[in-house]
Amino acid sequence: MKWRRYNGDRIEQELAQAVEATLIREQELGHRLKVCIGSDSQVRGEVIEFATVIVFLREKKGGFMFIHNSRSTKRMSLRERMITEVSKSVEVAYSLCDLLDRYDVALEVHADINTDPHFKSNTALKEAMGYILGMGFVFKAKPDAFASSYCADKVV
Repeated sequence: MKWRRYNGDRIEQELAQAVEATLIREQELGHRLKVCIGSDSQVRGEVIEFATVIVFLREKKGGFMFIHNSRSTKRMSLRERMITEVSKSVEVAYSLCDLLDRYDVALEVHADINTDPHFKSNTALKEAMGYILGMGFVFKAKPDAFASSYCADKVV
């Protein structure tokens, strides 16, 4: 997986190494961190573009993110696309959870799914919530899921 920063700089290290270096640097600077992971997607013609973000929040001092973009040409229903977004986020969260625990950093997984039943994305809410909670992660959906709804949405 190729990751980058918001300014476009590529992250050359393995993801876990880059995250660990970031945690060490931020904690040495005295920042208390929380990590939120989320994904979003856009259908553009025959291609579905996905963005997954790792948002590092500094308590009362802003934040920054790592970004991964990918594409798929597989046709998907809205429900399948929502679950694919969640699966991308859970995969990243699972790969980092032991590292985050070691550095005592809170983790949330955000799903770009509306809690209001009047929205189409709501059809995947129960499955997504069950998937994320079943993996042992803290779950956030819209309007609280800023990592997916705002951060990933800006870079997809």
